[in-house]
Amino acid sequence: MTLPGRTPRALAPLLALALLALAATSLVQGSSDLLGPEEVRRGLLAALGLGEPLPAGPDFVLDLRLRRTLVAIAVGASLAFSGALLQGLFRNALASPSVLGISTGATVGASLAILVVGGHGAEVLVEQAVEAAPLFVSVCAFLGALGTTLVVTLLGTRGGRLSVPTLLLAGIAMNTCLGGLLAALQAFALQDNLQVARALVSWTFGSLTDHAPLRVQVVWAGLLAPALVTPFVARELDLLAGGEEDAAALGVDTARTRLLVIGAASLATASAVAVAGQIAFLGLVVPHLLRLVGGASHRRLLPLSMLAGACLLLGADLAQRALIGRADLGPGVLMSLVGGPFFLFLLLRSRRELQTW
Repeated sequence: MTLPGRTPRALAPLLALALLALAATSLVQGSSDLLGPEEVRRGLLAALGLGEPLPAGPDFVLDLRLRRTLVAIAVGASLAFSGALLQGLFRNALASPSVLGISTGATVGASLAILVVGGHGAEVLVEQAVEAAPLFVSVCAFLGALGTTLVVTLLGTRGGRLSVPTLLLAGIAMNTCLGGLLAALQAFALQDNLQVARALVSWTFGSLTDHAPLRVQVVWAGLLAPALVTPFVARELDLLAGGEEDAAALGVDTARTRLLVIGAASLATASAVAVAGQIAFLGLVVPHLLRLVGGASHRRLLPLSMLAGACLLLGADLAQRALIGRADLGPGVLMSLVGGPFFLFLLLRSRRELQTW
């Protein structure tokens, strides 16, 4: 059930304030006692050229925390934005990058790139890939995400019309196939290079730590570029809610809209996966909750999804750091613990609709 037209005007400012508070807490919270609120304030002013730089030790710690915070914000926003796009395009609240296999496809693409960077591949290709590893991994993740999206869409289309049950079943099948391929890649790496195998396994858990500046730039570029399509698809996605035939009669170029949405969702998902690994269900939970609270208008839903997704992932990261300290479950594990039960809840709520499929 959605509540169209009831978006509280204060929702966006509240989410923005919550995100600022979470980001400030993320910069202050950590295992090192070198940084407090005052040191963080001085360090940020110095980064803007408005103050004296911090000593080397605190400055290094602040840089690490700032990169982790920026990655968490961009990854959460990217996955939630991608989920909102896909749910609008496929007209189903169960659609998301993880459920349709897009996240797994991006993970397989990134894993193949990691194997190449780790020395598995032609010598010339390895040399070129190592020089620009983050970009190479991101491109491969995008190709994996885009390929999976296209395959699932084709399988879910019958007679020129999209079948939601077939789409979801195709997503489950793709997740199974790609999951088997991912396990095979990990087994192959275990026999040859433990360091590469560890990187592949950690990719399935997700990680927000130890990111070079180039990776931060990659994930933010992968968020901002897809976000530019919002004005060109928001109205179209609203009209698609009544069906493709009705939308086309109202002047919607359905092929163009589908292409823009699939490309934007694939790029946003791929950039998040390439930098932080596989993080499931975030793109499922956030858009659905926002529809219940604020309505189904994509002009509001898409930007709100970015804010709420960033808040959820950064908040979950802060919670696990506060509760278990140095032990790191990984954001993929945390989101699965939240998203799995939520997915079951959605299935139970949709039982009447499912019976008509």
